[in-house]
Amino acid sequence: MSPLPEDRTPLISEDDRDAAVRRLQEAYAEGHITHDELDGRLHQVLTIRTHSELMSALASFPEENAGTTSTIAAAGGRIHRRGVWRVPRSLKVESAFGRVHLDLSRAVIEHVVVDIELQLGAGRARITLPRDATVDVEDLHTGWKDTLYKPHPHPRPGGPRIRVSGTMGFGRLKIRHARR
Repeated sequence: MSPLPEDRTPLISEDDRDAAVRRLQEAYAEGHITHDELDGRLHQVLTIRTHSELMSALASFPEENAGTTSTIAAAGGRIHRRGVWRVPRSLKVESAFGRVHLDLSRAVIEHVVVDIELQLGAGRARITLPRDATVDVEDLHTGWKDTLYKPHPHPRPGGPRIRVSGTMGFGRLKIRHARR
């Protein structure tokens, strides 16, 4: 019996490949790898096909800009990120009132671990994960409703780990994996 289309390992996009090449170039410029290592890794990154291969090719590097945190803030209204966007190593989302939707399913995730800190007063939040991602919500404190998350029935190794922390007042966080 052949596997169903949704059970195949997802192929990397050109954006993912470009981000990996930039990360290799930065590692070389910072002195983490030699010129010969750069050549070998570039060849590897340019010929691999899946996210798990990409993660293993970049796994030995120190965390890129681990101290850099991006913040998305709004007093009210909506915070919405979707499509192709670059996810920072650490993302802080602040909203007093309103809805938050972070769609990571098509985002460029260059890090093995991504930390998302939610500081939400009232309103709902939703995070859509890539199919191969794992999630950790142990450090998230909810004041009113519990977090809704159903792990993917067929997890794939090699995807990013998303750690969600912070505080939610009056609202609910729903986390789901992308369907495709």
